[in-house]
Parts: sequence; structure tokens; C-alpha cells
Amino acid sequence: MRPPTPSTRMLRLVTAAATLGALLAFPLAAAATAASPTISVGIGPNGVAVNPSTNTVYVANDAGNSVSVINGSTNTVTATVSVGSFPIAVAVNPSTNTVYVANYADNSVSVINGSTNTVTATVSVGSYPIAVAVNPSTNTVYVANAAGKSVSVINGMTNTVSTVSVGSYPNSVAVNPSTNTVYVANHDDNSVSVINGSTNTVTATVSVGSFPIAVAVNPSTNTVYVANYADKSVS
Repeated sequence: MRPPTPSTRMLRLVTAAATLGALLAFPLAAAATAASPTISVGIGPNGVAVNPSTNTVYVANDAGNSVSVINGSTNTVTATVSVGSFPIAVAVNPSTNTVYVANYADNSVSVINGSTNTVTATVSVGSYPIAVAVNPSTNTVYVANAAGKSVSVINGMTNTVSTVSVGSYPNSVAVNPSTNTVYVANHDDNSVSVINGSTNTVTATVSVGSFPIAVAVNPSTNTVYVANYADKSVS
């Protein structure tokens, strides 16, 4: 069984993310009774990230080749930033107020200055970048390249890139800033690659459930959670 296409795979994740975004538009205590605001963005919203320091939301619109910038206080779109082809994922470094957008169809990452909402660089990465994560502590960006069996490591200061080989069809990436460790879910070989952020080397490959599609980290407990799509489980 091959993974779903990026559009259908990400749609499942974005549906949940969009719901969460609506809930976070008002205090969580009121979530049970308040109506969710709806914010119009670009065509094909397919990824969302938040900068808590500036209360700004960034939405990657895959069919519009753009990022919608939302003011979290007013729930209004304050800017639309043109990026690469089929932007599918977005991440923010709150420490530098910089936004990183993975452009799936042209193998690049757009770097956006959060203060000016302008693209300051376009960084070439591996084949079909599908996920992106940031370690604010080291100002390092990690991009999972689905068809490249690799992770592109971007130095946030210089935008230079190094490459780490991982498993087959890496489709999700998460970082523990406390330990400077990166976790990559490899969909096609049912594993997670563990990367030492200091050396950019794979220190372990952990077997998980069938078709891992997402990974998340709790830095406080140093625990990693992996969603296994095909067997309805979390490792």
C-alpha cells in the first residue's frame, strides 16, 4: 500500500489543524459554547503554524502558491505572501521571527521575514519536501524530503544546507529543543529515524507501527509520539 497523495494525506491533517485553529481563536474555556470564527485565506490551505511571540498565524495555500498571514488578535488576514510551487507545510522560529515554507513541487523552502512579510531567501532542498520543523534553540530548520529519503538541515543564520539520509518516504519531522534531537517518521519502512542535532547523524532507527504518518515530541518528558495510519495506533 502506497501512501496517499500529498493533497489527500495533508487534507486529513489540515482538517484537524483548521478545527484547532478555530478553537484557539477564543479562550479554551469557552470552546464548548462559543461559535468558531471563519477566516478566508488562499486556495487549498494545507499547512498552518503559529508564532506565539507575535500572535501571528501562517497558512500555506498549496493551490495558490502563497502564505496567508493572520493577525491572531483580530482574526484578519494582514498579508498574502507569494512563495514556491505547492507549499505544503510551514514552521516558525519565534526567536528570530522567521517563517519557513516547504514547497513540495519545486524542491525548495521559502524563508519569510515575519516583521516585513517578505521572502528573504529561497533555499533548495531535497526531492518533494513535505514537512518542516524548527529548533529555535539552535536556529536550525529540518525538512523531510519524501522522495529523497533524506532530511535537509538548514542553518537559519546562513541558509546553507546539509543532508542527512533517513528511511523510505520520510513524511513528518519533529524536534526536541531540550535535547537537540530530531525525529523523522519514515512512512514506507515503518520506522523513525533519530538524528543528533549536534552532529547531524542518525543515532538510532526505531521500529514503529504500520505507515507512520505523523510525529510529535513532548520536550518536558522527552517522549515521542508517532501516529501509525494503517494499524490505528500510536507508538
